[in-house]
Amino acid sequence: MSSVSRWAVSVAALALASCGGGGGGSGGGTTTPPPTTPPPSAPAYTLPAAQSLSAADVQQVIAQAVAEAKARNLPAVIAVTDRVGNVLAVYSMTGARANTTLRAAPNGQNMDIQGAVVPAAAGAIAKAITGAYLSSGGNAFSTRTASQIVQEHFPPAPSTVGLEGGPLFGVQFSQLPCSDVVTRTATASIGPRRSPLGLSADPGGFPLYKNGVLVGGVGIMADGDYGFDRNILDTDDDPEEAIAYAAATGFDAPIEIRAERVTVDGTSLRFSDATAAGLRSVPASAPAFATLPAGTGTFTAVTGYYVGGGAIAGATYGTEASGLRLATTAEFSIASAMVLSNGAGANRFPIRAGTDAADGLTPLSDTEVRAVLEEAFTVMSRARGQIRRPLDSKAQVSISVVDSRGQILGIVRAPDAPIFGIDVAVQKARTTALMSGAAAASDLLGDPSADVRGFVQKVRDFFPDPTALTGKTAFAAKAIGNLSRPYFPDGEVGRPNGPLSRPIAQWSPLSTGLQSALVLGNIGQHVNFVTGVSATDTAQRCTFLPDVAPGQNRLQNGLQIFSGSVPIYRGNRLVGSIGVSGDGIDQDDMISFLGAHNAGLRVGGIGNAPAAIRSDTLLVGPTSTRLRYVGCPFAPFLDTNDQNVCQGK
Repeated sequence: MSSVSRWAVSVAALALASCGGGGGGSGGGTTTPPPTTPPPSAPAYTLPAAQSLSAADVQQVIAQAVAEAKARNLPAVIAVTDRVGNVLAVYSMTGARANTTLRAAPNGQNMDIQGAVVPAAAGAIAKAITGAYLSSGGNAFSTRTASQIVQEHFPPAPSTVGLEGGPLFGVQFSQLPCSDVVTRTATASIGPRRSPLGLSADPGGFPLYKNGVLVGGVGIMADGDYGFDRNILDTDDDPEEAIAYAAATGFDAPIEIRAERVTVDGTSLRFSDATAAGLRSVPASAPAFATLPAGTGTFTAVTGYYVGGGAIAGATYGTEASGLRLATTAEFSIASAMVLSNGAGANRFPIRAGTDAADGLTPLSDTEVRAVLEEAFTVMSRARGQIRRPLDSKAQVSISVVDSRGQILGIVRAPDAPIFGIDVAVQKARTTALMSGAAAASDLLGDPSADVRGFVQKVRDFFPDPTALTGKTAFAAKAIGNLSRPYFPDGEVGRPNGPLSRPIAQWSPLSTGLQSALVLGNIGQHVNFVTGVSATDTAQRCTFLPDVAPGQNRLQNGLQIFSGSVPIYRGNRLVGSIGVSGDGIDQDDMISFLGAHNAGLRVGGIGNAPAAIRSDTLLVGPTSTRLRYVGCPFAPFLDTNDQNVCQGK
């Protein structure tokens, strides 16, 4: 059976299987200063310097990868992207494996995308995008870093059993090929671009820097296994990571911003197990790409991503052509904010009013949406970043607002915020809007998958409450994350899984629960399109939930399960949600929570959910554990010594 046929059979089988912190809501504490919006003449941030990968740079990256792969006698598939995700080259060495297998379930009973056979090029592209998207001018993260922060314990290791899940638990199911936030073409275009497999936790992907400025990423597939590192405490001799490390030589991330300089809850992150001393080639002496012997390899077209034919130059981040540029004063009043552009000058997600008047509520007005975004941006510009270096740098995140139907009402971001946060901020906002809304249960019960539908009863049994998910409770992203962990309470072994998670024997970063079940069909459709099994790509809308309006469901880019979003209320009525992502989960929580609160003080009529209906009022599960709402940093601001800034709001 061909590899293409194996994938088609695998997807069909999986589809059949799928069908069968601190509250912040109570207590006293120091309050923040009255909300203010800085004038346009006071920019909070600067745009990164104009740098980009040239076609010659891309060729150099490939040539260095080829030299290390040859030294290891392991032919590789090499992908290079720019900062916004354009695929600049996919080069397949002669003899390289054409396919890779996604890591199987722990108990061998594969669910979702576990165990599926996919094109190696898809894995290489996902790794390159991950290196580029998780990084910035203040932090450099690799796919090994991603592996460390998405697993059931943080850090993942045999000796860390009992610790909570990774801080970016679930982020791997973002940048999905079905997302309506990211763009899709086989030729270079505006970003952010989609990834064929979401973000990757398989070592072998690094960011690329030029003159200290982030310009892209490189990803390697060679060993046929697409997985993750279960033990961060040892040092692996991972050939894919070594080839990628060699490829990035000369485009190295600055040492002072690499992941090992970043700590989360007292744990240093990991950038690379590969080192220059461990390479079997000398990248600086690698033969020039033009001198590679005939038969070394070929540029490989990848349907939907890359047309083949040679290396191309990357976009210069921050320009109109990149799809990410500084906002005009008409688009956003605070100087140095960035918006998403269509490449011809138009804001793709301009600030606008809510679309949900037909549901019997008073929608968010464009003035209210603008206030939420401005106040959240102001909180961000005062906050100390968690993952940025040097220490005491300002936080940089992406901020989105949606209405109760999940329609995007505006996106703004700091200019050096990691790209991944754009899609994730919208995912978070849509997730809290869905799960807090009156239609949560009915929408999930309207999905064609019996697997998806079954999660409604699991939640109702777990609470226990036969009417759960009908709008009675305001769920922040942190609470939804609590319910999505394979242990509940989070990390405590021997406990049952949360009702939105797979059981631990079944769980992996490739099968998280409701999150992955919702998009299984989308990913299968897309990979069949990439391999040529199907001429039809997945629609630019994730999940198969019923429409809330023609062509529109509430989770158009998928569900997300880590902190950084709160629903927005007008009195007791849900009217939308704010999502934040990019610079530490507690920072994300705080910016969303205080952004909604301060906007309410400024314009009146809207704000955070009433304290009485927030998820931190619930005791759930066999341990009667209190759910969380938000968890804010203890003393988060650079301009004051305020503490407990979310208390009492």
